[in-house]
Amino acid sequence: MAVNLELEERFGSAWHRFITRRASPEFAEAAVTLGEVRQRLALLFRATGGAAGVGVEAAGARELLVRRSLLQQIAGTCEQLPVAWFDGDSLRLPASLAVYPDAALNRELYRWLALLAAQSAPLHHWARDNQAWTCALLERYPPLRARYRRLVEAHLPLRPDPAHLPPAEAALERALRRALREPGSVAAFPRSERAPWPLPLWLYPPQRLAAPQHTELVEGDGEGGLSPPGHGGVARKKAERAERDPGKGGLLLFRLENLFSWSEHVELDRAGDDSEDLDAARVADDLDHLSLSRQRQRKGGGLKLDLDLPPAEADDLPLGEGIRLPEWDYRRQCLLADHVNLQPMLPRDAVPAPLPPSLAVTARRLRRQFEGLRNQRQWLRRQPQGSELDLQAWLDFVVERRQGQCGEPGLFLEQRQTRRDLACLLLADLSMSTDAHIDDHHRVIELIGDSLLLFGEALQAVGDRFALYGFSSLRRHQVRLMQLKTFSESYGDTVRGRIQALRPGYYTRMGAAIRQATRLLVERRERQRLLLILTDGKPNDLDHYEGRYGVEDTRQAVLEARREGLLPFCITIDREAGDYLPHMFGSQGYLMIRDPAQLPVRLPHLYRQLTRR
Repeated sequence: MAVNLELEERFGSAWHRFITRRASPEFAEAAVTLGEVRQRLALLFRATGGAAGVGVEAAGARELLVRRSLLQQIAGTCEQLPVAWFDGDSLRLPASLAVYPDAALNRELYRWLALLAAQSAPLHHWARDNQAWTCALLERYPPLRARYRRLVEAHLPLRPDPAHLPPAEAALERALRRALREPGSVAAFPRSERAPWPLPLWLYPPQRLAAPQHTELVEGDGEGGLSPPGHGGVARKKAERAERDPGKGGLLLFRLENLFSWSEHVELDRAGDDSEDLDAARVADDLDHLSLSRQRQRKGGGLKLDLDLPPAEADDLPLGEGIRLPEWDYRRQCLLADHVNLQPMLPRDAVPAPLPPSLAVTARRLRRQFEGLRNQRQWLRRQPQGSELDLQAWLDFVVERRQGQCGEPGLFLEQRQTRRDLACLLLADLSMSTDAHIDDHHRVIELIGDSLLLFGEALQAVGDRFALYGFSSLRRHQVRLMQLKTFSESYGDTVRGRIQALRPGYYTRMGAAIRQATRLLVERRERQRLLLILTDGKPNDLDHYEGRYGVEDTRQAVLEARREGLLPFCITIDREAGDYLPHMFGSQGYLMIRDPAQLPVRLPHLYRQLTRR
């Protein structure tokens, strides 16, 4: 019996592999992955007009209601298919492309989609808009016409034959073929109960636009807090009552003229959340027809639980009432005043502690190296007396004398002892991602702690003024700034104990932390002021602070720091940092350390290089 079951399992696995391979419309041997071309696509997108803060990410598969072949139905494949889409925050491309039997064409298709997205605008009509974007792209870059033609001519034979489709689907397929061959030539499209086979050369609507979000109208007494602040407009709308279907919801026919528009009604149950409903207000203004459902009951109240927060008696120690800070909203292109609450804190479990023995040897070596920088000798030019001749000053003196403009000559170089006039604030990311292991024995948070300890040992030896802070966040009302060492404190066992008591926090609202660090550094009188940010990932938080929003806010915070005369610089161990850090800190404003284990040693040496500028 066991033998029969084993044979049956082997046969079933072999049959599954065979039928899946036969039913697949892709050419696996010619596949090109997004990881191979991501960075080049991001550069191409930005170079041709795309926003710098937009990231290129993998798109998930979605259900398109396409007609599947009998073989695909037997294999259970093609129920969900990956398509490209762009929502203004991120460009989502399939994780791999195997549309064509030629890998070069698949790679070219990636480039085409990046170029098309750079020309795109908010989507209103899927087919007409893609035609318009294609025409604009080909008009702007005529050499692309030949490449586009190759992609189209290679794709059309792979599409379903209209002769084998039902009349309505065949008419739609013929219209789409014409739109691909002659972009802009088709304005009206036949209706069909099924979507056409995916068009890989076109961008699809963002998934969140497939049906309206956050637009439910509820019955009840109505609270002012349900509407976004400042949204007081009144408009007359045509409305209807839509009874809720007890089943899974309505069937949406495929109509290209309005399938992907906001005004199409689809019943969709959505849980309430605490995000702002600004998009819903704008959507309602655009609608001519609203559907109201009686079954949509109003929530009796809101219950918010921060499940990750420890009880007050176990949490870190707050210092003061918190600090209100602004935040940049790139969608409104303005700073939101007092939008964030930053809470300075001290580690609760911190007790004075010496330097760990495992770091003693490295610390001694760093102290010896940095002690040599304490009192630097500097050459002063154009001195009335000195040990060496200043050749540049001599040449200037000769030229001025011939022109009759000679003043008192300062022709010598003199070497004097000078004290370093700089201050540094190191800001460490303490988000929950630092709980990850880099090997079998070490976590990222432990590497960050070692880096802070060795950094402190080095700067104490050189005598520079410095401060150490860490940060994490849990939405905009709970940005936690961990105070490890202020500028006025001396570096000793108390500070070492705080560093060794660090533990992973929550999320990474980087903009607020940088703004507070900027405030602290602006108060310093030193000539050179350095702001170092140590992180292991991209800005993000539980609310809308993710993707482009977080990147743009951090970028604005960095620009604000530079306008104050500071030098912000980021050190990261995130291998994907090249996709977003150049936009946030500039091409020369960050360093990516590929081997995280080298971070504790690399950080002090990087500081020495930066302070020599």
